[in-house]
Amino acid sequence: MNRILLLEDHDRLARLMCKALRGAGIAVDVVERIDLAWDAVGRVPYKALVLDRGLPDGDGLGLLRRLRAAGQGLPCLVLTARDALHDRVEGLDAGADDYLPKPFAIDELVARVRALLRRPVEYHTLAPGHADLSLRPETGMLCCGSESVTLAPAEMQIMLLLVRKPAEVVRRGALEAAAWGLSEAVTPNALDVVLYRIRRKLLAIGSRQQIINVRGLGYALREADVAE
Repeated sequence: MNRILLLEDHDRLARLMCKALRGAGIAVDVVERIDLAWDAVGRVPYKALVLDRGLPDGDGLGLLRRLRAAGQGLPCLVLTARDALHDRVEGLDAGADDYLPKPFAIDELVARVRALLRRPVEYHTLAPGHADLSLRPETGMLCCGSESVTLAPAEMQIMLLLVRKPAEVVRRGALEAAAWGLSEAVTPNALDVVLYRIRRKLLAIGSRQQIINVRGLGYALREADVAE
């Protein structure tokens, strides 16, 4: 399922937007501050970002500029009560992909988000892979040489996070957030079950990469002959 991040501090509006987007089959995580959004984007591989400009800790465009400066091409729709031409230009110059002035029709918001999600995968991520592994998020495939296997959505999101941080230790909470987002309840052993399935699939396609449990810290993707 496509998952997006909504940065909006108006509680009632955020609830209305979430209801409409979820009704359209789009999973949504909501935060109300720029610092929380920055943290969320670093933890979850979202497919799009919808952000407001007037926020308690600043202008939402500040987050967008920071993301673009970091090389993050996450498609972004900017919401704002400012409808002057120079405000729209400022948003586009900051790296916005689309711009929707308030007040707006909820149906139009859903249509704009769907348009962002239809963009080719290369707009969302740069050919993810590490060592002998490559991922094809658009088809759900994990590949090693000529061998390939299908990953379930949660498995794909976990692998996307691990290959973006090769050899780094990723905390359990970050993997759970990548797989299921920030708003869904997760059973205590859900991550263990998914990691078990991924490990079996890595073996099945002959990869030398394995997911190692670094006791007390988290998990890392490393060569099979690397021991802790």
